[in-house]
Amino acid sequence: MERPASPQMASSSPDSPCSCDCFVSVPPASAIPAVIFAKNSDRPRDEVQEVVFVPAGSHTPGSRLQCTYIEVEQVSKTHAVILSRPSWLWGAEMGANEHGVCIGNEAVWTKEQVGEGEALLGMDLLRLALERSSSAQEALHVITGLLERYGQGGSCLEDPAPFSYHSTFLLADRTEAWVLETAGRLWAAQRIQEGARNISNQLSIGTDISVQHPELRTHAQAKGWWDGQGAFDFAQVFSLTQQPVRMEAAKARFRAGQELLQQWQGGITAEVMMGILRDKESGICMDSGGFRTTASMVSVLPQDPTQPCVHFLTATPDPSRSVFKPFIFGVGVAQAPQVLSPTFGAQDPVRTLPRFQTRVDRRHTLYRGHQAALGLMESDQDRGQQLQQKQQDLEQEGLKATQGLLASEWAPSLQELGSLFQAFVKRESQAYASAS
Repeated sequence: MERPASPQMASSSPDSPCSCDCFVSVPPASAIPAVIFAKNSDRPRDEVQEVVFVPAGSHTPGSRLQCTYIEVEQVSKTHAVILSRPSWLWGAEMGANEHGVCIGNEAVWTKEQVGEGEALLGMDLLRLALERSSSAQEALHVITGLLERYGQGGSCLEDPAPFSYHSTFLLADRTEAWVLETAGRLWAAQRIQEGARNISNQLSIGTDISVQHPELRTHAQAKGWWDGQGAFDFAQVFSLTQQPVRMEAAKARFRAGQELLQQWQGGITAEVMMGILRDKESGICMDSGGFRTTASMVSVLPQDPTQPCVHFLTATPDPSRSVFKPFIFGVGVAQAPQVLSPTFGAQDPVRTLPRFQTRVDRRHTLYRGHQAALGLMESDQDRGQQLQQKQQDLEQEGLKATQGLLASEWAPSLQELGSLFQAFVKRESQAYASAS
């Protein structure tokens, strides 16, 4: 994997491999009366991403909460969340809560310097927002408030060479979406009330700013980045003057994502979003050098509040050879053990100082089975095709079941809804075990 030559450069270099793609469709772009959210998480190719369910909780007033690197003040009540996260950290790359709020985040570099100190990671901000908000707009306020109070910073890779960045976010709920883009403690946000939108490792909000940090423009003027005349274009003012090669590649993915969304305008479904996440030609489904798509997520958020939100998660790399499995918040929901990584307590390399001096095996059961399955697909064409067909059949079963649910053709109990993800994870694990 590529690494900058020195720790100083590593803390902020946009030449380092890092990419993600987030998508959202708001009616009338969606084929059904629902907001549809999707994300590919592109991370170091050997990094394990786990899917973690955290129930709602009540907390002692004044208590503290340990995030990846720093503590923050805990709130009295937190919502239940499902998270897809790199297994070494506290936050998450993407996730949803029991109120139908979904968030994905991405790395971005701007003219604003990336700080060297440890603070909240963008992934920590994502989880905190899911635990503390009941709408996308409220989640935006949570993130910007925490950003103002604690800042963002710290290494975003499990590696002794520090690697830091700022974050952009795509936030969605049953009625709308927001794009939130940050530069240090500064930020701008755009409200999406109809149509389709995507983000890809670059600033994308121009003059169409819905809300912003109160000091955003004065700071830009003080730095000499904006003369105070005419329209204020956030992306133009805060983007790096000379874009490095990998940021140019992000532009190409962003344009490809826009085109794919446009092609499906008015007909976007969960299955369409899965197809976009599997698009290798565009680079959206990444497998390049030291990086690849390590996990993926698609969510259907019906506008009808009586219908449940459905979240499809892979918990495994390469969505083109993974199964999107349905998760629904319900009475019987619990952690699926097959997608939970082992823990190492106080001896975890992220907890011992200096950090990340050793490596530990974080592979969970499903990840191990999936890796063996990928090897089989490459070494034995016939058996590999049979296994991939099993993957496709299992995914189709989940899609049809949830489509029936949203069309009122299937009326499961709350217990059945809550155990849906666990059942699909178990069956996928069994398929890999029998194939090996």
